[in-house]
Amino acid sequence: MSKQDLRESSVPYTRLPPNPNHQNVVVLPVYYHLPYDNFRCLRRCLAVAVVVLLFSAAAFFLYPSDPALELARLQLNHVGVHSSPKLTLDLSFSLTIRVRNRDFFSLDYDKLVVSVGYRGRELGVVSSAGGRVRARGSSYVNATLDLDGLEVVHDVIYLLSDWAKGVIPFDTNTQVDGDLGLFLFKIPLKGKVSCEVYVNTSNQTIVRQDCYAK
Repeated sequence: MSKQDLRESSVPYTRLPPNPNHQNVVVLPVYYHLPYDNFRCLRRCLAVAVVVLLFSAAAFFLYPSDPALELARLQLNHVGVHSSPKLTLDLSFSLTIRVRNRDFFSLDYDKLVVSVGYRGRELGVVSSAGGRVRARGSSYVNATLDLDGLEVVHDVIYLLSDWAKGVIPFDTNTQVDGDLGLFLFKIPLKGKVSCEVYVNTSNQTIVRQDCYAK
């Protein structure tokens, strides 16, 4: 080896600068989902949604609700106040109550109770026999309340004042207790409606009535 070759071999190795345009590429495997798997997942989701929807609809329609009461007719037969020898009240009402069954099963009720009061105090009660209301049906019950010679102990001053004005306010409460036949079970239900009745003592008529369910 010549001296010139030795000098050339002793020259240090110089690394080339990196190319700024050079990019590293990573290749990932591609996974393919089978169409059958997607269809099976979609079918399961639809089945669960249908089951939940059917269960909710069954609970909504089969859940028992209390019967609805409505005062279909209220007639004043007679009203009178006697001051001698004691302050007494004569009162007669004829009522027709509509019992509406909102459920999909028949309703059996034992009795229907109607009470009449004056300024929050009960004056008398009348009850009718029981019966049955078919599913999603209605039944009308008639009742007559007669009070003859009822001695008024409380609210004497208010009663005399209302009699002098010509209008006496009464309140009526109607309640029905029954059982709903749900398959092999008996579910107790109760309905109630209250009315405020204003009676004209001059012409023996009802001036106004306001009813609301409880």
